Amino acid sequence: MDGFGYTEAIEKLGIERRALTAGEHKSFMDPFLPLQQDDVDHARSLLENIHQQFIDVVKTGRGDRLKGGTDLFSGLVWSGEQALELGLIDGLASAGTVAREIIGLEDIVDYTPRPNYLDRFAGRFGASVVNHITAQGWSLR
Repeated sequence: MDGFGYTEAIEKLGIERRALTAGEHKSFMDPFLPLQQDDVDHARSLLENIHQQFIDVVKTGRGDRLKGGTDLFSGLVWSGEQALELGLIDGLASAGTVAREIIGLEDIVDYTPRPNYLDRFAGRFGASVVNHITAQGWSLR
């Protein structure tokens, strides 16, 4: 959980904060108000609870395959090879391979955005013009 505190900036710039809320905690962790210890305590409790739920689900799901030490749930990130060594994953594969070989999907739709024909042509044409200009020793300035 990240945030910023703008209270000093608001004061220096002479900005008046106007927040209308209904409910005692509707301005919880508001970056424009001084940090309240009750808010921090609540946020930490919430985060610790969610983190423990995550740990429990991973341990239940992975069981004896987990090989990591105390850093396993510290918030660090792992490469695919490291995750495999730590028992966090069963193997490495592409999304297409998993869809076809594990899930059994034959008709896989690739939603990767691709430039249309005119954009591709314009890009190639523009690159050709720039290459020609620079090959002649001319400048684009």
